[in-house]
Amino acid sequence: MWRPSLPVSLRAALGAAPLSSAGTPRALEGKVALVTAGTDGIGVGVAEALGVAGARVFISSRRAQNVQRAVEQLRGRGLQVSGVPCHVGRAEERERMVQAALDTFGAIDILVSNAAVNPHFGPALEADESTWDKVFQVNVTAAAMLVRLVVPHMEKRGGGAIILMSSIAGYQPMTLWQDEAVRERALKELGVERLGTPQEVAQAVLFLASPQAAYVAGQTLLVAGGARPRL
Repeated sequence: MWRPSLPVSLRAALGAAPLSSAGTPRALEGKVALVTAGTDGIGVGVAEALGVAGARVFISSRRAQNVQRAVEQLRGRGLQVSGVPCHVGRAEERERMVQAALDTFGAIDILVSNAAVNPHFGPALEADESTWDKVFQVNVTAAAMLVRLVVPHMEKRGGGAIILMSSIAGYQPMTLWQDEAVRERALKELGVERLGTPQEVAQAVLFLASPQAAYVAGQTLLVAGGARPRL
């Protein structure tokens, strides 16, 4: 996490990046970021972190009122943010969203694919075919097609950064909780003392989108407080 007061060695490593009014380095000055499901939770935390780092941020969500609320919230912090409603599982809406980002900010340098669905709670073998279709349509196909849409625009800019968000449940199934007792058992199963915050996840995304991660490619970064993953 960036701190308002940075050691000289870190300032040098950042390449004398311009600072925000809070004193944090604006490593993404001049960049444009597209964040799906960017209106709540981790998504809006990521959008805010990228904006504070200097990026112009374009967000989306399925509901127009959520987009409007998040845009107003982030603009209230002095960030350059716009957005449109988009169901990423629909090809025509993905295309409209990408074009709207280009029309608004003129480029796309960073994609954070954060949208996902979880329509089934229970054993995987109890999920019917329509459930599997929906999960793959939104969580897998949509992400891949978004990458396909934005990469040509990144290439025109000389490169870019793509961060595909997922869940630790992909490594380790976990108990879902509805009350404090079940929640504590779930945390014990994961081997952590608490849940992470959207801001903590956002800082990892910020690193991956920044010039400091220019030599990081094709990697999985687990932001889970030391939870015990297994494949």
